[in-house]
Amino acid sequence: MVFKFHCVACLAFGFTLLANGCERKADPLSTSRDASPTTSTTPPAPDNTARNKADGSGNSITPLDQSQAASDIKTTADIRRAIIDDKNMSINAQNCKIVTDKSGMVTLRGVVNSQTEKDSIDSKAKAIVGATKVDNQLEIKPN
Repeated sequence: MVFKFHCVACLAFGFTLLANGCERKADPLSTSRDASPTTSTTPPAPDNTARNKADGSGNSITPLDQSQAASDIKTTADIRRAIIDDKNMSINAQNCKIVTDKSGMVTLRGVVNSQTEKDSIDSKAKAIVGATKVDNQLEIKPN
């Protein structure tokens, strides 16, 4: 009888230790158990944070100014397709903003990697809508 009690007590004690041990979460990057917790740092702001604030002021053309007329949507899509089809364009160039307003005026905005990309996008847009219908506001990424 005493033997059964000791076995049950040992099993209960073992399960308690096992359960408590499983609750402890080890930090895989920590080399010491007594290390103080690390504090998280705020990631750096993206390069265009100030520009995004300026876009929200209402004074600059944004994608929200895109005309919903079928012909204007087609113009924007045609310019985008011409940029994407050019395999020499960087991701920055491929992601530039292209906005066609109700008057058919195309505004190009964003950051590109070089003057060559800026000129190429400008010429692609002008070939589609005409030389007087493009406002090239593209900026070259600083090194």
